[in-house]
Amino acid sequence: MKRIYFTVTNDLTYDQRMHRICTSLAENGYWVMLVGLKLPASVPLNPEKFSQKRIRCLFRAGKAFYAEYNIRLFFFLLFKKIDTVCAIDLDTILPCYYISRWKRIRRIYDAHELFTGLKEVETRPRIKKFWTRIEKRMVPKFRFGYTVSQSIADEFNRRYGVQYSVIRNITRLKEFDTMIPSEKFLLYQGAVNEARAFEHLIPALKWIDYKLVICGDGNFMGQLKQLVKNNGVENKVDLKGMLSPGELWVFSQKAALGLCIAENTGINQYLALPNKFFDYIHAGLPQIAMNFPEYVRINQQFEVAVLIADTDPKRIADTVNNLLHDDVLYNRLRENCLKARQVLNWQQEEKKLLDFYQSVFNQ
Repeated sequence: MKRIYFTVTNDLTYDQRMHRICTSLAENGYWVMLVGLKLPASVPLNPEKFSQKRIRCLFRAGKAFYAEYNIRLFFFLLFKKIDTVCAIDLDTILPCYYISRWKRIRRIYDAHELFTGLKEVETRPRIKKFWTRIEKRMVPKFRFGYTVSQSIADEFNRRYGVQYSVIRNITRLKEFDTMIPSEKFLLYQGAVNEARAFEHLIPALKWIDYKLVICGDGNFMGQLKQLVKNNGVENKVDLKGMLSPGELWVFSQKAALGLCIAENTGINQYLALPNKFFDYIHAGLPQIAMNFPEYVRINQQFEVAVLIADTDPKRIADTVNNLLHDDVLYNRLRENCLKARQVLNWQQEEKKLLDFYQSVFNQ
């Protein structure tokens, strides 16, 4: 049985993408270990079909954290029997590379995002320079790899000549509960990080007569709370924090509209195809998304969203209000979501994942 180790820097509990990948591989004959971070607030891990390991660190953020975590990760992997090691994004790529060299095993790069294209990286010159050096040095050394959108795969090919597969972060098809009562609120789910357009979305609530429910957490949470206060919309924003995948699935089916907006700041946002786009589709939620290449590509095929060109607060408000008051358009988008989920689902996408790993082990 082939043994695959996946490495991330987050808390494993809420990483739906890695749970899907690891479960699919474990169900198809691989032994899988997912390695992540142990935080003070981490809840006990649920039993899964794959193994899990959390690494505890003294530092929580910044260079000290990345240095400590990478060192601890290297020594954890050093004494394990491994056939393939897979780095998830740049922040674990160094120990995976050196372990693969030391043990003479296969190495894979799973680019969940274009890391050097994140706003929090691109807008900080010293940090940008640091991660760009790692990307330029490491990515060409990872012959095997995959990413979440064709646009990002094309960008890796343009930069480094690597031919990475595309395995989209798509939701597993499960029974849609038509008995869950709907409620009139807007839903944002996912990371509360920079470049998610909260600086524009929160002011837009002044012209919207619906509550915004935010399910998630991240490095922008402090600023988000201040934005809510500064705009006087405390009664229109409900911060739910992190929810388990099961809780989020039930909750998302109650919403009226999903929000998948982002700033065009940092090439990663422009090329990305985040999991919440598919989560909304699977919950039967019409959504507001950006007029970015990957959204356009899918919307041309299924029409599940209204796309906007920018994040001007008044434009956001007008688009939300128009959609929620246009019953014909709203119902058409909802019906299209229910059709699209039969095609855009993990049961179909995992076939690409299994083909990829089979091809890696056959070489």
